[in-house]
Amino acid sequence: MKVLNLYAGIGGNRKLWKNCDVTAVEINPAIAAIYCDLFPRDNVILADAHEFLLQHHYNFDFIWSSPPCPTHSKFNFLQKVKGVKQKFPDMKLYEEIIFLQYNAKCNWVVENVKSYYDPLIKPQETARHYFWSNFKIEYNGINKKIRNDKGFTLKKKMLEKGILIKDFHGLKTDKRTLLNNAIEPELGLSIFEASKAAKH
Repeated sequence: MKVLNLYAGIGGNRKLWKNCDVTAVEINPAIAAIYCDLFPRDNVILADAHEFLLQHHYNFDFIWSSPPCPTHSKFNFLQKVKGVKQKFPDMKLYEEIIFLQYNAKCNWVVENVKSYYDPLIKPQETARHYFWSNFKIEYNGINKKIRNDKGFTLKKKMLEKGILIKDFHGLKTDKRTLLNNAIEPELGLSIFEASKAAKH
């Protein structure tokens, strides 16, 4: 089974997948290097995931896309009271959903946070996420909330997530945020298994 994992991050969604050939696309070199450490058998491509999807979607049996979420999130929207400058919602999210709806020849899923606005395309909702997909998603697992305060150590956060990172390869961003952005592995596995069971 050939899988395309877009905006791969450190591969939280991918952690428990088995018996598949994964191509992961990540634009940040340090994050891509972490992914390589965690999943050395995957084909990791340093590229723009949005453009890669457009050019290569027909080569895969399953596509997972998790476009950047900050411009859609309730948290960032509420930060405006603290003077955080607001940005236009990044419409690449909806570009990918529409593109996959009309062009994908395989099962696919696009994941994002629950937005501060009513979604323009109706999603499925589970475990504090929105999912757009061409198959039904159900998840009955426990959605562990990972604390983000500074008193919560990075080691504890990694243990909670089940993703043990030995070398951050000079990553400049907040390492807690990196782990917060990783999909719960159990949720990723549940959706992966559902995609295999669903007929396209």
